[in-house]
Order: sequence, then C-alpha cells, then structure tokens
Amino acid sequence: MLHAERLRILVEVAHAGSIATAARRLGFTPSALSQQLARLEREVGCALLERRPTGASLTEAGRLLVTHGEVVAGELRAAEQALAALRRQPVADLGIGTFATAGQVLLPPAMRAFRTAHPDTRLRLIDLEPPDGYDLVVSGELDLLITHRYPGVALPPVRGLARQPLLADRLRVVLPADHRLAGAPRLRFEDLADDDWVSGDGNAPSRICFESLTAETGIRPRVAYETRDYAAILALVRAGLGVAFVPQSLLGSAARDGIVVRDLDGRRPVREIFTVHRARPPGQVTTMVDLLREVVRNSRP
Repeated sequence: MLHAERLRILVEVAHAGSIATAARRLGFTPSALSQQLARLEREVGCALLERRPTGASLTEAGRLLVTHGEVVAGELRAAEQALAALRRQPVADLGIGTFATAGQVLLPPAMRAFRTAHPDTRLRLIDLEPPDGYDLVVSGELDLLITHRYPGVALPPVRGLARQPLLADRLRVVLPADHRLAGAPRLRFEDLADDDWVSGDGNAPSRICFESLTAETGIRPRVAYETRDYAAILALVRAGLGVAFVPQSLLGSAARDGIVVRDLDGRRPVREIFTVHRARPPGQVTTMVDLLREVVRNSRP
C-alpha cells in the first residue's frame, strides 16, 4: 500500500526540482528525504526519480505517481480543513495565486473586505503567470487561483477542479496622446501597420493573441519593444515610442493620462479571467470568490 506522506514528499520534490530544495521546504535533511523516496520506490517496484548533480527529474512512473499524488495531497488538506470547520476552528491560512493585473486591480479591495470578515485567517499571495498554478490547487498548496486566457491560447485541463469565469476583460488599442490617429473613433490593425508596437515577448500569451489577431488581417506588425509588464508598456506608449494592445482592466482614469484608448473596428476581443479552486472549497474560498465578483461589478462603468 502506498504511504500518503511519502507521496507528498514526491510531489514536493517534483515542484521544487531538487531533493535539497524539497527537504528545506519540508523541514527534512536531504539524506532523510532521500531515504523516504527510496522506500517509496521499493513500495512501487520501480525508479521514480533520475538523480543528477544539478537536481532530480521524474521518470515516466514518477510523473504518473505525482499526478495522483497531487490529488491525494489536496484531498488530505481538504479533509483537515473540513475537520477544523467541524470543530469550529478557523482555517488559519488561505493561499491565493494570481497574475500581475489581478494582483494590482482586483485582489486588493477583495482582500481588504475579506480581512475584515475573517481577521483570524492569514492570506498568502503568490505571483503566477498563466497557465501556471493549476497543479498547486490540485495538490492543496493553493486554495484559489486567479488566471486568464487570451484569444488564441488554449486553456489547461482542470483535472477535477472548478474553473469559473470572473471577468471578460476587453482588449483595446492605446496610442500616445499626440498620435496621428488619436482623434479616430475606431481603428483597424491595418491603420497601424507602419507603427512601432510594444508587446510581450514571443512566449507571452498576450503576444500569441496579438500575433494571432494581426495574422487574420495579413499584416506583420513591427514589435520594437518587448516587455510583459503592462505598467512599462503604458509608460512607453505615453513617451511616444509605440502603440500597444492592452486589457481594459488596466485603464483606470489615472492610467489614461497621456494616452488615448480606442477599440478595434468590428472586433471585441477579450482576455477571459477565471477563478480556479477545488470542487468542494472551504467557505473562505467561496467568500473570496464572492468578494472578487463584487469588485468586478463595482468596477463596471
């Protein structure tokens, strides 16, 4: 029979990328952790890790067992939370993973309201760029993930989790205030074919979306500046160094200083924002999701 604690150790090694890092996180010595992993390998009758001087990687059997081990670890944590609630003991920790925009715009007011309602619950916040984070919800290391999907980018499988839409974040064109087309009510990508663009790097979901949309028009935009930081993107646009394609949620009144915002003619592409949690979340997760939805409702014009 598989040992749940040793499964949890294997999952931690998979996430950490090395036995030494996993041992530090779990409070083991590396030798003690290695002994537990060796016992697990004897239990299953095959190697689970390929050990190297620079770290450890999973074998095919190891990857299979980690997939199940993440679910087991998550269910055990959910059971502990349910027992704590039954004993009327507050869940002391709520881990949230989020990408940068949600961490700047959506989460702060929701977290403030949550702290007022649940002063005994400690909130943890982890920066995660999509599509990362699903495995951490499965394993129970995170209670809630806020993630997104741009047009043209595939959604990861939910692996038994609950994924719900939170916000359809419209994508809009931003121009310097003195741009030649600043007075145009709507724009086409073709109108900006000769402009310098500011966008994420080639692997960023925003860049994949941008290139997918422009490819439909037959133009090849010139990306002169690459950054995933939307604050930097807006600063470069204000400085007159290019134009950009950004989500509406970033464009509060202060952010609009020195730029103009326009829609694409005949198009309304959106970045979909989702919440992801376990299928049977504790009450604090439900409360946080409700508060996020309230923030979204209050932010609509």
